[in-house]
Amino acid sequence: MRALIAAVLTTFVALPAPALTKPSLREVQEIEDPLFAVAVAKEVSDYCEEISPRYLKGLVELRRLKARANELGYSDTEIRSYIESDAEKARMRAKGEELLAQNGVDYGEPETFCAYGRAEIEKNSAIGVLLRAK
Repeated sequence: MRALIAAVLTTFVALPAPALTKPSLREVQEIEDPLFAVAVAKEVSDYCEEISPRYLKGLVELRRLKARANELGYSDTEIRSYIESDAEKARMRAKGEELLAQNGVDYGEPETFCAYGRAEIEKNSAIGVLLRAK
């Protein structure tokens, strides 16, 4: 009996451990949501001359997100691949355009970007804290 138990344990220990796969960074909400806020804030500031981005705050946030992704086990290469991916950029753009449209923003009317940006600043939202009214 001892031999059987020893054989089973030896076999079990010898089995390779299952590979733990990390989810895509897009699925990690604590990374995706703030990154999305930075992207939307940039879009608002690009289209509204009355609102400017808070560059330093945005840069600090991006560095914080990179550090947090590293803490979660993502390498710099994985992070760079996610950020530079054309597919991810297109997905993020579509997501942003949908949010903006839901909030009455029209690319043909820059004032709608301003109204949205001012509302976000007033709410002190994740997007609003990255913007400043001129």
